[in-house]
Amino acid sequence: MHYVKTEFNRGSSRGGLGSDPLGRLGKPICGPQLGVNTLIIIVAMYFTFFLNSAFFAEVIAKSGADGAARALLVISTGAILTALNVLILGLLCVRWTVKPVLALLLVVSATAAYYSDNYSVYFDASMVRNVLKTDGAEAGELLTWGFFLAVLIKGVVPAIAVCMVRLQRSSNVTRAILARVLLLGMAVVVIVGAAIASFDDLSSLIRNHKQVRYLANPGNYIASIAKVVREDTRAERGPIQVVGPDAMMTPHPPGAKPHFLVIVVGETVRAQNWGLNGYGRQTTPQLAALDVVNFSGVTACGSNTEVSVPCMFSAYGRRDYDRDKIKGSESLLHVLERAGVRTLWRDNQTGCKGVCSDLAFESYRVPVKDVLCDDQACRDEIMLQGLHDSIEDNPGDVVVVLHQLGNHGPSYFKRYPEDLTKFTPDCRNADLGKCTRGEIVNAYDNAVLATDDFLAKTIRMLEQDKSHDTGLIYVSDHGESLGEANVYLHGLPYAIAPDTQIKVPMVMWMSDGMKSSNNLDLQCVRDRSKQPSSHDNLFHSVLGLMQVRTTVLDESLNLFSGCTSNAGHSL
Repeated sequence: MHYVKTEFNRGSSRGGLGSDPLGRLGKPICGPQLGVNTLIIIVAMYFTFFLNSAFFAEVIAKSGADGAARALLVISTGAILTALNVLILGLLCVRWTVKPVLALLLVVSATAAYYSDNYSVYFDASMVRNVLKTDGAEAGELLTWGFFLAVLIKGVVPAIAVCMVRLQRSSNVTRAILARVLLLGMAVVVIVGAAIASFDDLSSLIRNHKQVRYLANPGNYIASIAKVVREDTRAERGPIQVVGPDAMMTPHPPGAKPHFLVIVVGETVRAQNWGLNGYGRQTTPQLAALDVVNFSGVTACGSNTEVSVPCMFSAYGRRDYDRDKIKGSESLLHVLERAGVRTLWRDNQTGCKGVCSDLAFESYRVPVKDVLCDDQACRDEIMLQGLHDSIEDNPGDVVVVLHQLGNHGPSYFKRYPEDLTKFTPDCRNADLGKCTRGEIVNAYDNAVLATDDFLAKTIRMLEQDKSHDTGLIYVSDHGESLGEANVYLHGLPYAIAPDTQIKVPMVMWMSDGMKSSNNLDLQCVRDRSKQPSSHDNLFHSVLGLMQVRTTVLDESLNLFSGCTSNAGHSL
């Protein structure tokens, strides 16, 4: 490659879409010479034909058309997608920005295409928010050699090719603007014409399978990023709304012990692989030997942590889901604190998602020198260190939240020690494509065994507490797909998320003192556990168990309501 240096024409005043204020200074001459609009069309077609295989596979799978009608639908959607890409790029790119913008979009779109193709990831606002909130350790597990090779071939190489193109200069700004307007107008005509050509099948697809748009690359993540920015900006404008301003604790009788409740927020454990739910394998042997109540029909508020965690600790829940309202209001922990209950959030994940804002928080996400840690993360058991002693010294009521790393994928094999490797051969690779489905399930089930072990150790710690009446509630934030219908991991749009991603386990344990202080009929709770429940129950059940009175407590969502041996006492 050699370069030609030309002298800058200081007298030139041309600008706009067709100008090049740097002339040909330092530009390679080995690449082809193309106009900006031509380059936009070529890249738009590249997006359609090489970075949208997941989109077209979904169109074919979800359409009700057959034969020639299906072929016409695919051609029409391809034409519409290409024209939409031309519109997007035509609005984003001028002569000075076209190369960096196209190069960036090619690399990012190749990344999005990799995860859509291999894990069936839909890039809606919720998924984009997850990506933006992912920490380095979590992201590192997703960056495999297969990922780098795919992005290199489909993203980096084309981006380099774009950078090598010599852009034609236009001597007339007005003509350049008119050419761009004509390009955008032709794109609109193509969209309208293609939509008319396959109107019935296309309208049916859009009406019945709206989620398909979250696979259309790069418009999916561009639109979702814009939505996230808009929503987050709006959410930051107003003050946090107070929830339960009248919250008060029912006074304990003289000589009664205060309450100590541990809420364990599980990560990525699905109900289908939970031993206590009747799974073909016993993945919860230690819990099965304890006097726990297992809730077998629990539905999560979301298919990812970013949605589920704020939602389950909210008074509003999934019943009439409103993200802005949930994020803009106090959580269960704030209501407890107002009533006089001390709270603490211990985290081995990516934070409390606003649930513990301005409250006590301890992070265990950064590895330390400990037998429970490797160079990337610590096992959940580290959150138990020092907890018993610190609580025993506290004379009042306490609620502690333990937020697990749990079964977070795709590196399930990193979530359990050697002595809990029961199901083999297990997948020992972060690239799930390198393992059989059986190996993936084995690794996942071993990780469930680790959660079982963690919960059993937590319960044994609570049994030793002599200063408090103790209890534990465990509920997973969302489930996980393990290859069913070629879908992996989690985070599908809630409307189409399979049960494997939104059906989760929930378990409760209470000491004799906790049951007695609440006049609780445990058999009644066991009977209630067979009925459907959801994350919406957590907020109200914890308030009831901790004997907090407030007008926001909805007894119909309190899992303990009606399960007291004393008819005059209600939780």
